Parts: sequence; C-alpha cells; structure tokens
Amino acid sequence: MVSNNITALIVPGVLWALVLFSVVTWGILLIKGLQFTRNKVENKRFQRAFWEAKSLEEGESVSDGRPGSMAAIARAGFDVVTGRDISPRNQDLAQKINRSDRLERSLRQQIQRERRSLEGGLAILASIGSTSPFIGLFGTVWGIMEALMTIGETGEAGLDTVAGPIGHALIATGVGIAVAVPAVLVYNYFTRRLKLTVSLMDDFAHDFYSLAQQSAFQSKLPVNDSREMPAHQQPVGV
Repeated sequence: MVSNNITALIVPGVLWALVLFSVVTWGILLIKGLQFTRNKVENKRFQRAFWEAKSLEEGESVSDGRPGSMAAIARAGFDVVTGRDISPRNQDLAQKINRSDRLERSLRQQIQRERRSLEGGLAILASIGSTSPFIGLFGTVWGIMEALMTIGETGEAGLDTVAGPIGHALIATGVGIAVAVPAVLVYNYFTRRLKLTVSLMDDFAHDFYSLAQQSAFQSKLPVNDSREMPAHQQPVGV
C-alpha cells in the first residue's frame, strides 16, 4: 500500500518535472533569441556609426550611451586611451603599467564580461538536455518495477495485466527524450551564435587597438575626472 502511494507520487512527479523543464527550455529560447537579435542589431548600428566617424575622438562620442556589446567594448577602450581607467589622484603602481598593455587587458576583460552576459542560461539548457532522458528513464524504471511487483503479488501474468502498466511507465522515457531533444538543439544553436558574436567582438577589439596604436594610445579629448567610471574599473583607494 505504501509502495503504491509512493508510485502515485513519483511517476506523476517525474512527468511534471519534465513538463517544467520543457517550459524553461522554450522560455530560454525566447529570451535568448530576443537578446541575441537585439545585440546583433545594436552592434550593426554602432559599427556603422563608429566607422563613419572622422577621428578617434568623434568615435568616442558615438560610443557614449549606445547599447550593445561592441559599444561597451569601445567605451572600455576609450577609458584607457583617455586615461580615465586610473584616476590621477590614485598615484600607485597601476599608473606605471604601459597604456598599450592596459588597453589590451581592458578590451579582453570587457569581451569576457559581454560573453558571460550572452551565455547566461545556456548552462541550464545543457543540464536539461543531458538529464531529461535519465529523469524520464527513472520514472519508467520505477513504474515497471512497481508493475512487476504487482504481478508477483497477484500472480496474474497475462498480456492484459503486463502491457498496460509497462506501457504507461514507458511514457516517462518518451517525454524525457521529447524534452531533451529541443533543449540540445537550442543549446547548440545559441552556442554557435555565441561563438560567432565573440569572434566579431574580437575583430572589433583588434581594430580598435590598431586605431589606438596609431594615436599613440592617447586621445586629444581632455580627461573629465567627474565622469563616473564603470564599477568594474573603479580604481582602488579613490
């Protein structure tokens, strides 16, 4: 009796968990699709405006306040080029680091931050895709085990007695596979888009570094100390 009560909880619980995983998968598909699409459109608009600029200083004004990952990379680079990455009041060893090295590091760190933002949720898809079949199999094994125990207790081993419970138990495996396949496909799709986006960000960062190198890693614009720096670049001790 107790075993039947447990089965009545476990098998439906497995099915509801798989339904929840499916809802999460399609929700992530919608959210990440909008995120990647918006970021792609914003990057195209920014690049068009940036490369139409007549000078590096004009390019900085283009990047200010613009959304998108490439605009954020440009702002991180301009913080170094203009010297805003280190406050003049913070006279320490950081001031002695070569500006070209600081620029390279800043661009690389900003790319990693943008990548982490874009890949958010992909680990959940990978987990759903890898675990759903096993969760469904667990429900199936438990249902078959319970069906066999019932057959052993009743002594009835006819096809009508066996086929019904076992066929019902196999539903969990089918649902698990049905949930896992879309999750894996969605994960692979966004992983490919992430790699493409990161590659484009790397190309832009390389081009930005080349432009900054031509200007000796300096800008003619005056440094505005009152401008609020990003939290991740806030100097220590200020």
